[in-house]
Amino acid sequence: MIEEATKIGNGAQFAALCYRVRKKKVQILMITSRRTKRWIIPKGWPMDDKTPAEAAAQEAWEEAGVKGSVQQTAEGLFTYTKEGENGAPNLPCMTWVFPLRVASLKSDFPERRQRRRKWMSRKKAAASVNEPELAALIKGFTPKD
Repeated sequence: MIEEATKIGNGAQFAALCYRVRKKKVQILMITSRRTKRWIIPKGWPMDDKTPAEAAAQEAWEEAGVKGSVQQTAEGLFTYTKEGENGAPNLPCMTWVFPLRVASLKSDFPERRQRRRKWMSRKKAAASVNEPELAALIKGFTPKD
């Protein structure tokens, strides 16, 4: 299914659900979007030289400074409408979410001046996003490792 959507090209995205476990509690790393500053998870478009999971991990690095191990199988997916910029039409997006266990957070990463990042509980992270499918995915997430 991912391969078909990627070939279609329009609207297929890959996201990283960046997490850690502290005192037996799962925490999710949330970042702000560049334009609206709302809480999101790192995501982006397919990359020719990367698998979907690798593309998600690359976005996590660029947008949040995350290094870690990404699961090769998607945890789930969510849909949303990406607002067009400069008069461009809105684009419906289908986004596959790949869990990424965070090993380290770097302070020097490509989008460090454009975003904030914050660790949240699953409950708080789920409540902070606008997309109901993403909220359900975050709330029900249990690491497999």
